[in-house]
Amino acid sequence: MPGYKGHIAGGALFGVMGVVGGVMLGYLALDPLHLAGLLGFCLLGAMFPDTDTDSKGQNLYYGLLIVIDAGLIFMKMYVWASWLGLCAMLPALGHHRGWTHTWWAMLLVPLPIVLIPAVLIGDRSIEPFFRFYLAFVLGYFSHLLLDGELY
Repeated sequence: MPGYKGHIAGGALFGVMGVVGGVMLGYLALDPLHLAGLLGFCLLGAMFPDTDTDSKGQNLYYGLLIVIDAGLIFMKMYVWASWLGLCAMLPALGHHRGWTHTWWAMLLVPLPIVLIPAVLIGDRSIEPFFRFYLAFVLGYFSHLLLDGELY
């Protein structure tokens, strides 16, 4: 059971493999900003399951969310900031190694990445957002695998 550094390394490894595989198979364009965003979402997914306990990983995760939320508020994107705040509170609804360490949470937790833009923007084309969903799921999968929750 690795600590936050192990989960960051695992998420980075899975993220790089996913990005390289996606580029090589032609699913992803060689756009550094887009690829960095996908890798970032993978790392967020790798850290998310441990946000339900007082840890270094939790501090890093919520520190990043504060910066993102402040940026959204600064840009007057209040609806997005409120959704981020609501989703950030969800891990507090359980105990450590509770619902955040399940396969179904791996699939359900990142659904707002796809659903919220579809509802707020009104565009039913989820394809651009689905890549970020998959990146988060891949990082989440790496966490559960490293914690031995999948076997």
